Amino acid sequence: MAPLPRTLELFYDVLSPYSWLGFEILCRYQNIWNVRLQLRPTFIAGIMQHSGNKPPALLPSKAKYLTGDLKLLGEYVQIPIQFPKDFSSAILVKGSLLAMRFLTAVNLEHPEMLEKVSRELWMRIWSRDEDITEPQSILAAAQKAGMSTEQAQRLLEKASTPQVKNQLKETTDTACKYGAFGLPITVAHLDGQTHMLFGSDRMELLAHLLGEKWMGPVPQDATARL
Repeated sequence: MAPLPRTLELFYDVLSPYSWLGFEILCRYQNIWNVRLQLRPTFIAGIMQHSGNKPPALLPSKAKYLTGDLKLLGEYVQIPIQFPKDFSSAILVKGSLLAMRFLTAVNLEHPEMLEKVSRELWMRIWSRDEDITEPQSILAAAQKAGMSTEQAQRLLEKASTPQVKNQLKETTDTACKYGAFGLPITVAHLDGQTHMLFGSDRMELLAHLLGEKWMGPVPQDATARL
């Protein structure tokens, strides 16, 4: 009998470009490694408030570093990251609350669409420098990801309900309990133990924990295992 898949939880916010990097890598490996990937839409502002952390871009030297770092990482992971022109407004002022509530609603009602809708929201803000805060922006992302207009509108309405608001808060609180001080975090459940890994650059370590083969961020051999 084949061993049961190990559960991986990815806590992420589309405001975080490093979350996008980790998301794409894990989505590529979910059918290569013996894992069950669970995507957990999370509110990064809640993580920052709880932990007392601050966005790295608030420090000028870090902000300067991030620009080049993300450019190189985008090339390495093969995703089209581009810094928003008005970074301060898009990231530090407008935030991601509606987007993450919408993704929470998607996860509750149509979890099979969560990967595609999440990716399209990242594409809007971190590749095409488009808004993710207005209702029409959210609807456009959902439709581009393959949702019907009616389906997207229903989920947008659901995003403002207490059920969705409470679920997003609960997921964010869970990430905090795991020790999150930023996003993304990957939580691996292995042999009764829980391992929390922060950032998008711990995937080789994750492979070590799982006993799986790491083949870089863009694996070519979809059948290779240790």
